[in-house]
Amino acid sequence: MLIELLHVAPLALAGSLPVAILGGLLLRRMRRRSITVAVTVLVLIPVVASLVGVLIVSGFMYSPQLLTTLAVCAIVAAVSVPAGLLLGRSIARDVMWQREANARERAAEASRRELVAWISHDLRTPLAGIQAMTEALNDGVVSKPEEVTDYVARIRRETERLSAMVDDLFQLSRITSGALQLTLSAVPLREVVSEAVAAEVVAASRKGVRLHADDHDQWPVVFGSDPELARVVRNLLSNAIRHTPPDGSVMVAAGVRGDTAYLRVDDGCGGIPEPDLDRVFDVAFRGSAARTPAGESGGGLGLAIARGLIEAHRGTINAANHGPGCRFEVVLPLAPSSHQLSGVG
Repeated sequence: MLIELLHVAPLALAGSLPVAILGGLLLRRMRRRSITVAVTVLVLIPVVASLVGVLIVSGFMYSPQLLTTLAVCAIVAAVSVPAGLLLGRSIARDVMWQREANARERAAEASRRELVAWISHDLRTPLAGIQAMTEALNDGVVSKPEEVTDYVARIRRETERLSAMVDDLFQLSRITSGALQLTLSAVPLREVVSEAVAAEVVAASRKGVRLHADDHDQWPVVFGSDPELARVVRNLLSNAIRHTPPDGSVMVAAGVRGDTAYLRVDDGCGGIPEPDLDRVFDVAFRGSAARTPAGESGGGLGLAIARGLIEAHRGTINAANHGPGCRFEVVLPLAPSSHQLSGVG
């Protein structure tokens, strides 16, 4: 028996070893291309190696024992190949999910670092101004009443800028942490837009930008939260005014599309480069230097906050180049009680 085993072993090894080597090379080649195929090959290697080893030992001579062995190998292959395919697909899904999760984590971490850098810079600027003006007042460098009044007014403006940035950070924190709670009701978009236009028209006039809303009598009534929607509209108008040159115009319009309402803000910014269109809603994204007006700063949070608030309403927001500038369009669900246009004075 031992002599027969010593005679059979080299033949079995000579038949199965090349199969194992070729299978290993194929496995190494396929591992980087398809995990499913790689796992299937891994399952097949021992089956094929066993089959070749048996054929070599038998001398390719037909016998009932050979037939039985071949039948067993075929059954093992029939069971192992589908199992390998299922296992490979499961591993591939897990790997892809892990890669996507890692990519999202890296993007989020890069965004956080960028946000910290921008906010640190933007907070430092007004703080330095406030400190310098306060020291000038305290040391008596500025003593004339009109100069004192001017310094106080400038300190107030810088303080308002700081307050706005801190408020943006707080709002963004609520959105990203899931702490945002909305009280939903029927909200007439006409009233929201009218208040936002009235609040931003001063900034538009100061820059020489024409700001107006569509004057038709019927505006959609949406299902949302009034304060958050007002913030979205103001953020969109502020962004449009900031990037529209003097003598340009910003137009607000709304309407109904199917069972949803849309709100559009068209500006005259000259357009956004196509690669940047998908990034304008990212935290701290400001685009190229050409799109960052001189003398103006901010955390780059306005559009990111707008997107977070709209998504909390189960709506969508997107940006596209349109005419002489860009179009930011918000899509929201209509109020469930009407699903119709409503005129609000």
